[in-house]
Amino acid sequence: METTLKLTYCFTAAFAASCLLALSANAQESSYPTRPVNFVVPFSAGGPTDAMARILAQKLGERLGQQVVVDNRGGAGGSIAAELVARSKADGYTLLFGTTGTMAINPSLYAKLRYDPIKDFAPISLMATTMNVLVVNPKLPVKTLSDLVKLAKAKPDELTYGSAGNGSSNHLSGELFRTSADIQINHIPYKGSAPALVDLLAGRISMMFDTIAQQTQNISAGKVTALAVTGPKRSPLLPDVPTAQQAGLDDFDVTIWYGVLAPHGTPDAIVNRLHREIAAIMATEDMKARMQRDGAAAQSTTPAEFTDLIKTDTAKWTPVVKNSGASLN
Repeated sequence: METTLKLTYCFTAAFAASCLLALSANAQESSYPTRPVNFVVPFSAGGPTDAMARILAQKLGERLGQQVVVDNRGGAGGSIAAELVARSKADGYTLLFGTTGTMAINPSLYAKLRYDPIKDFAPISLMATTMNVLVVNPKLPVKTLSDLVKLAKAKPDELTYGSAGNGSSNHLSGELFRTSADIQINHIPYKGSAPALVDLLAGRISMMFDTIAQQTQNISAGKVTALAVTGPKRSPLLPDVPTAQQAGLDDFDVTIWYGVLAPHGTPDAIVNRLHREIAAIMATEDMKARMQRDGAAAQSTTPAEFTDLIKTDTAKWTPVVKNSGASLN
């Protein structure tokens, strides 16, 4: 009898504890947020990353009933912003607008990175994906990606490609292209994509990988020739331009993503609330259309799926960064 009473008591106590936890989580989720949310963007205002973050911040604020304030913290390839969020209180009031660079490339690019993309964050959801396009100066005697590869093999070390700087996505796109096609081309780093584009248009460099949104007008005007897009599918903005895989590079895929993360330890109830809101926003026809105009695709993932993506892309980019020789302090 005594044993039965003890078991009954234990079961009742455990059930009560689980109910209290559930009630606490529900209360936490329903009350959040009670003040503005700080949305840290790892690059300066006015750029493509900032533009995407501001679109999401506005929509997310409307759904949460509190202002989501964009806080631009540029520098060190996004590392300054990521470290700030990693060290912030895990209460859902400081979020990071993470990118492929900050979460999957920086770990192998920076010798002394002061945050761990997996251990220090609670991934919430992707927001969008985009890709680059390979463009060449129209005076270069090539019309297809295959033509470019043949020319590069015939003239090793003579062709050049520009980028926004060491470790940038267009630099690493070029390095992946170099190794995938088994060619020798020289990297010319610039302080941003704009000066690299100036030299491409002037014929001082042979090619560059750049965002589709930045190049659509140049392509339509005949100022550059588009040979391939870097993603697994063609872009709606450039339907006649094949993917690099379609053009013969079977393993070539450079998909750039943007997503939202919170500091590690943020309560699951808050992470789940934010995930649901972001997923709902990105599923609207308005957001799909806005992303497409910018050469991107609206996306959302579960927190677990986002975590897996960060791990997969980190493993993918680590050897590319190593082979490129790029290293930053």
